Amino acid sequence: MGSVSNTMSESIQLTLAGEARMVAFGRLLADACQGYGTVYLQGNLGAGKTTLCRGVLRGFGYEGAVKSPTYTLVEPYEMEQASVYHFDLYRLGDPEELDFLGVRDYFDSPSLCLIEWPDRGKGFLPAADIILSIEYLPEARIVTVDPQTGHGRAICKTIAGRQGMLAEEVC
Repeated sequence: MGSVSNTMSESIQLTLAGEARMVAFGRLLADACQGYGTVYLQGNLGAGKTTLCRGVLRGFGYEGAVKSPTYTLVEPYEMEQASVYHFDLYRLGDPEELDFLGVRDYFDSPSLCLIEWPDRGKGFLPAADIILSIEYLPEARIVTVDPQTGHGRAICKTIAGRQGMLAEEVC
């Protein structure tokens, strides 16, 4: 079961039970982002950040394997509908490494950037449009969507308007 509630005037909190719900939310997020933006993903190891990214990619029609780019730092996905860059900064030694890798180029084009462990890139990453915080519970995940920009508020508004999609049974 999935549910959505407003925790503040702009933030949204969702309770997502099961991997299928997290993937369904990722698909909804893909649609809400309209193919561009910067999304920070926060949560402990195993919280479901990569599963959410898989859902976003499925929302753009990508059917291949999706793994966390823990060692490569970024995995690009060029699709007809969007360019999505999945970052995992967990093993980043120093934020300055991002500059050496040329990651700023990923943010200069119209694309959707999903960034796991964004705190490790502080000072070298652009501001987030939304910050997604995922809290692990034994039988569900609590996802808080916190908008940071006008685009982020539009994303939240779309998610709130489609909350029924997450309440329906997921196959």
